[in-house]
Amino acid sequence: MSLEPGWYVDPAEPETRRWWDGEGWIGAPIPVDVTPPDGPPPAEPEPAATTPAAGSAPDRPTSGAPGGPTGQPAGPVPTGQPGPGWGQPGQPGQAGPWPGQPGQPGQAGQAHPGHPGQQGPPPGWPYPQWPGRPPVPRPHGLPLASYGARLVARLIDLGVVFLLNVVVNGWFVYRYFEAIEPYLRETMRRALNGDTSTEGLPQIDDQAGGLQVAILLIATALWFAYEVPSMAARGQTFGKRVARVRALPIDADQPLGFGRATRRWSTMGLPTLLWYCCGLGLLLQFVDAVSPLFDQPLRQALHDKRAQTVVVQLPRNRPDPRTAPRDRADPPGDTP
Repeated sequence: MSLEPGWYVDPAEPETRRWWDGEGWIGAPIPVDVTPPDGPPPAEPEPAATTPAAGSAPDRPTSGAPGGPTGQPAGPVPTGQPGPGWGQPGQPGQAGPWPGQPGQPGQAGQAHPGHPGQQGPPPGWPYPQWPGRPPVPRPHGLPLASYGARLVARLIDLGVVFLLNVVVNGWFVYRYFEAIEPYLRETMRRALNGDTSTEGLPQIDDQAGGLQVAILLIATALWFAYEVPSMAARGQTFGKRVARVRALPIDADQPLGFGRATRRWSTMGLPTLLWYCCGLGLLLQFVDAVSPLFDQPLRQALHDKRAQTVVVQLPRNRPDPRTAPRDRADPPGDTP
């Protein structure tokens, strides 16, 4: 995802702020505590070309080798060969600064001398890595929610859904256990006595299968009715409000909307219908629940990836983004 043009903290010089045009840094840096101007910095004037004075002889090489004064060939650098400013000449295994590299003042947009229009290191040279440890992402200027906070929110929501099922689904659960109770009682009696035979076991009531399907359908519907509308409107359920976390679209700080909230819920909610298939639904939901532990850098669960959402931690006193003015000196995000 490419950041919109704006003033951002320079990752190479955290004490400065520079203009990011969507592809690279341009203009001179300014101190990070200075309010940047509205818009990009003014274009830097090109250095005036110096012409030799009349009657003066042009510079000539000082060595016997043809080319410039240091023995380098005059004229354009051959294709594929690094020129001045491209790291350490003669050591292609070391990556140094090149024209157009973010963090090099006044060099954004310049191309490789032997490759017009090409930005980045020359072919065959290693691409330099981010110096030190990369910064932790801050989607929309907010820190990512920890797995502990997300787990607390999910457990609270499951508790609320369980209470709803006790009220709405309780009668169907009671009838289901009534239908299978003779079979379960006899099976437990034989197991305690060491009897492994299956002859003469009571038959399970024919209504048990229909009751099981009804229970799973009602449980799934209750979960959908509890979670999807509140997530679509506010990005929060009751559990998320208690844990002070919120789900936001990756591309905008706005409500999820009904369609995105439905896609997000269906990845973890619909497998409830597969509980009767030897617990397959529970296995799928467990994999989805632990997936944020192995995702970097946005800690997205599988349902977040499907809906393109991210879960952030809200501050204690967060101003309403619809009414609070945006501070241009501190735009969302630390670095692009």
